[in-house]
Amino acid sequence: MKIIVTGGAGFIGSNFIFHMLGEHPDYRIICLDKLTYAGNLSTLESVMDNPNFRFVKADICDKAAVEKLFEEETPDIVVNFAAESHVDRSIENPQIFLETNIIGTSVLMDACRKYGIKRYHQVSTDEVYGDLPLDRPDLFFTETTPIHTSSPYSSSKAGADLLVLAYYRTFGLPVTISRCSNNYGPYHFPEKLIPLMIANCLNDKPLPVYGEGLNVRDWLYVEDHCRAIDLIIHNGRVGEVYNVGGHNEMKNIDIVKLICEYLGKPESLIVHVEDRKGHDMRYAIDPTKIHNELGWLPETKFADGIKKTIDWYLANREWWENIISGDYQNYYENMYSKRVSEGTK
Repeated sequence: MKIIVTGGAGFIGSNFIFHMLGEHPDYRIICLDKLTYAGNLSTLESVMDNPNFRFVKADICDKAAVEKLFEEETPDIVVNFAAESHVDRSIENPQIFLETNIIGTSVLMDACRKYGIKRYHQVSTDEVYGDLPLDRPDLFFTETTPIHTSSPYSSSKAGADLLVLAYYRTFGLPVTISRCSNNYGPYHFPEKLIPLMIANCLNDKPLPVYGEGLNVRDWLYVEDHCRAIDLIIHNGRVGEVYNVGGHNEMKNIDIVKLICEYLGKPESLIVHVEDRKGHDMRYAIDPTKIHNELGWLPETKFADGIKKTIDWYLANREWWENIISGDYQNYYENMYSKRVSEGTK
């Protein structure tokens, strides 16, 4: 079995690669990543010499590069993690989100149609559903919840989802989609809430919290997400959407306080800043469908997962300090420029 994993040098994609190489050691995993600011090749250092792994530096919007890779590898499955994903960045520069998240998806699916695949899987987000009110804890996102986006990021992901389903209906492309709640765990890029707060705490820097920090997110440990995608690509029904959530709802402010407590830092480091434009109040996913059909349930409670995550950042300071300093962006040239494939070369 050959699987192309796009965006595999990012947070969830890299964890998925580790999971697949561990659970399916006879599979060949090909990582395609453009290595934008959020792609960090050093994350994949432990698997670069694995004979069943290949890294290719290319843009999913580059039709020639994508088709060249398909010709070389004849993949059975494509799992698309590649995306611009930070809401704040989408507010500053929406266009790049449309290019990568929608055009890139179409390029991948056109290649899948041309070369024939068993499954194309789109990794989406619960943000396509918009948000839920804080005073209705009984409400959850289901697969039939109407799409109601709040940011350029979520709009671009929703557009990609609709395109994927259109390729299924129009062309018969064998597709599946997963919409997941907020992930956390090892190798999370330090501009996101949990790793940012950990890094700032360890450096005794201010901890910026939007508004009052009352926004609620449903947190899922990244390994649980990877198991879910593994199940979907092998056993999920073609043409279906699966919600993946952890039933681990937490207020942002409570997470920040928990990190302070675990690291022995004062809550006086917390600084409330102007709220994000269009900030969603609550996300909460109902994972009944994936549980009933595929037997998936999250295994990691937030209280355990957050401790494991903090401990990982404590043990891997060099990884995130290189990101903060910007040195990680030189890693590709310094370490692997002669060892990995380059797009259309």
